[in-house]
Amino acid sequence: MIAGGSKIAYYLAESLLRSKIQVKIVETNRKRCEDLCDLLPKAMIIHGDASNHDILLEEGLPQMDAFVSLTDYDEENIMLSLYAHKVSEAKLITKINKIDYDSVIDDIPIGSIVSPKYLTAEYIVQYVRSMQNSMGCNVEAVYLMEDNQVEALEFVVKEPSKVTDIALMDLKLKKNLLLCTIVRQGRFILPSGRDCIQTGDTVVVVTTNKGLKDIADILA
Repeated sequence: MIAGGSKIAYYLAESLLRSKIQVKIVETNRKRCEDLCDLLPKAMIIHGDASNHDILLEEGLPQMDAFVSLTDYDEENIMLSLYAHKVSEAKLITKINKIDYDSVIDDIPIGSIVSPKYLTAEYIVQYVRSMQNSMGCNVEAVYLMEDNQVEALEFVVKEPSKVTDIALMDLKLKKNLLLCTIVRQGRFILPSGRDCIQTGDTVVVVTTNKGLKDIADILA
């Protein structure tokens, strides 16, 4: 169940439907409901106010696997998720626009928190890195965490370099950098000091160092 029929709700519902997941959207604006019915013929669109608990109960909130609050108001999203937590076992996702709320809502049960500002920044960085990748950079993907202070980078090792075929314990890595995973021929390796990075591997690195473009950039 999704509360709110925004553009984000539309794209989320479209993605879920492609994955054969049933979707129900509750939206207050009748015209928007009509538009969503045309855009998402396989979704169930409910014209109603998601802040009305009776409507949520009538539409089966207690039986939902997931509840996503995507209205235009942070306070309403928080209250909706708190109510969903009270009456269901659903996985909760709450949209929060105001970054200042982070310290206030850390300890309340509203599930995963998403911020359009963070998501936009992340997609911009991913786009830029993918452009670099087409020009020879081997960053396959990048994700931002902790107020954009930490990057998780996925490198594809396309050719031998200064970091390949050398035991990790013998590499001098940058400070504040963690080599998390090596994926080799579909097999996940939790790296130890004796493991080596090989050509063809995918390597996941988490770091506060900015601007890493090549797997060799992990070296100090």
